[in-house]
Amino acid sequence: MSEIPAVGNPIRTRAILEKYRLRAKKALGQNFLTDLNVLQNIVEAAGITPDDNVIEIGPGIGALTEQLAIAGGEVLALEIDTQLMDVLDEVLDPYNNVEVINADVLKANLPDLVQTKFTDPTAPIKVVANLPYYITTPILMQLLNSTTKWDSITVMMQKEVAQRITSDPGVKAYGSLSLTVQYEMDAKIAFEVSRKVFVPSPNVDSAIVVLEPRKEALPIQPIDEKAMFKLIKGCFAHRRKSLWNNLQTVYGKTPEIREQMQASLDEIKVDSQIRPEQLSLEQFVALSNALAGHNLQ
Repeated sequence: MSEIPAVGNPIRTRAILEKYRLRAKKALGQNFLTDLNVLQNIVEAAGITPDDNVIEIGPGIGALTEQLAIAGGEVLALEIDTQLMDVLDEVLDPYNNVEVINADVLKANLPDLVQTKFTDPTAPIKVVANLPYYITTPILMQLLNSTTKWDSITVMMQKEVAQRITSDPGVKAYGSLSLTVQYEMDAKIAFEVSRKVFVPSPNVDSAIVVLEPRKEALPIQPIDEKAMFKLIKGCFAHRRKSLWNNLQTVYGKTPEIREQMQASLDEIKVDSQIRPEQLSLEQFVALSNALAGHNLQ
């Protein structure tokens, strides 16, 4: 008897789709990955080991889930599409270390799931996901804002978004998303993925981004995180404007406020006429603190 091909094998994928009369749902951003090498490279990039607890977001028909089950300890997969539950139940039946639940990650209580679904919730927790393009940022923010301390987050996303997340100051892609993610995590692109390895093929290429908790703490910490993120978001609201013009939009234009803003910029030795994308994360923290010191938050 011949061995059953992996779920990520193109022939097996087609057979599963035909058996269950499945069509990718555009509303859910579904694209099924059909390249076993790419699937295994994702698992390798995530550094999955038998000692890890793994949370997968959006398992689809189980192609990546299967590879995570082979490499990892326990795997918990969250799938929003009820139509895929029977499919996943069948294809993942050979693996006793996988549990699939019908859940929307944006509504799920992730800390509770970690505590209740894993035999040892103190083991390393790693997130792996092939994220729908239309909802990539909200899911990332959900993960970063969770009280659960992730050992790593490895996600496939639109290549353009991956470049934004991993960009350095002075690069066109650098912006509020770069700063928000990099405030919490070290971010790198592990590799790029062609649109040709999906069924159906999306209109853009993808990239695998690996996020890990920052190895080096920032030299200074924000006095008020909420105020700092307000500053960052406001400064990138109008990318073509100078830092000064954006600051006026955020805080106001009265003579008193303008004086307070200029004093803050002088304090950290930043030119008011540069563009926000020239400022590093550390400089944004310093500017936020300086503004707070002058009663601007």
